[in-house]
Amino acid sequence: MPYAVFNLRARSLVRGTVTVLGSLLAAFVLSGFPHAHPAWPIVFPAFTALWGTYETLRCLRLRWSFYHGGVLLLLYMDVMALAMIFFLLLFPYAGWI
Repeated sequence: MPYAVFNLRARSLVRGTVTVLGSLLAAFVLSGFPHAHPAWPIVFPAFTALWGTYETLRCLRLRWSFYHGGVLLLLYMDVMALAMIFFLLLFPYAGWI
């Protein structure tokens, strides 16, 4: 397998980013957005997105460079996607909002 995307031991920005964005899409579908309803299966995309964020985090380097800055931007995107997934998971249970 010459591509790092398919080798789980190798670092891959593509694998981490696609995993997080795919999990966000799955969370939107499972929640029935825009009419969000309680759905416990959103836990699976949440854990998958956490794993994808870890995959992106593995690509950071110790010294700063433009590559390091790009990975930080992708990590910020991952955090925003995680926040949206957890919002879709918890919002239907919060009757006080």
